[in-house]
Amino acid sequence: MPFKQINVNEQIKEKRKKDAEFDALWQGSRNEYKLLAELVKIRKESSLSQTELAEKSGNKQQVISRIENRENSPTLKTLCSILDVLGYEIKFEPKQSL
Repeated sequence: MPFKQINVNEQIKEKRKKDAEFDALWQGSRNEYKLLAELVKIRKESSLSQTELAEKSGNKQQVISRIENRENSPTLKTLCSILDVLGYEIKFEPKQSL
């Protein structure tokens, strides 16, 4: 039996329209994905390996790897220690209007 081809993006789009809870969870995951991608970019621009970042931030290399690979979400304490080493801080700003 051949596989049925589906458009995953279209399926997600339809599910988001019909289910507000799913849409909120989806948006949350996208924001987390963007944040972690930016964290990796900053680390690389700083010419730090995962091991160096881990040592300087008081973490293990495996912790940094799991965060960067989206296997684990960092605690606020861990995120702040990483950002401190990279020369960044958390700042709250109002959301942009959609």
